Amino acid sequence: MEITPIATFHSPFKEKFGIPRQSGLVTTLQGQVTFLPQFRNADAVRGLEDFDYIWLIWEFSANKHAAQGATVRPPRLGGNTRIGVYATRSPYRTNRLGLSAVRLEKVEMDSERGPVLHVTGADLMDGTPIYDIKPYVAYADAHPDARSGFVDTSEWKQLEVDIPSEVAQQFSEQQLQALRQVLSLDPRPHYHNSVSKVYGMTFEGKDVHFTVDGDKLQVIK
Repeated sequence: MEITPIATFHSPFKEKFGIPRQSGLVTTLQGQVTFLPQFRNADAVRGLEDFDYIWLIWEFSANKHAAQGATVRPPRLGGNTRIGVYATRSPYRTNRLGLSAVRLEKVEMDSERGPVLHVTGADLMDGTPIYDIKPYVAYADAHPDARSGFVDTSEWKQLEVDIPSEVAQQFSEQQLQALRQVLSLDPRPHYHNSVSKVYGMTFEGKDVHFTVDGDKLQVIK
């Protein structure tokens, strides 16, 4: 089977570092889905506005190397414990396909780019190819009592984030709220624990530099 991208995702993240490791973790993070010219047909999204959430099927297009081996090291387990790749959501998979449930805020029908889907809570990089879109159906897709393997037994502690006013004023209120949420999730590789190391990530076209000491993340420029 051959699959073809139908759309492209637009995000504040121009590179992988800093992107939330799951969808829904940063609810204020805005993004858009724009269809490729041959798929800009308003009839294809007719009725989608009646759903609160949608599934995006996409490609880990920024992977620099193919999947290697049957096990991976999930960040949730500290980056040192190995577990089977199919028991994780690692981006290093045979077919490099991602699956994300995102909130559908609006379907813009009269855009010059054809229909545009405005969403929040996505974990996709800017320019990510989208292969399919499906509506999220609560009675079939939601299983609140389901077990979640190692996720249930490993603690995920968020960081306290300090952003100085001279940095904060460079973002809108919505962008600043999203940036705080992103940083609180600790975007560093989890085997990094140096208080002197300066990390950098791009967000909304700006380079954000920060350090981490214990449970506190300090934006420095």
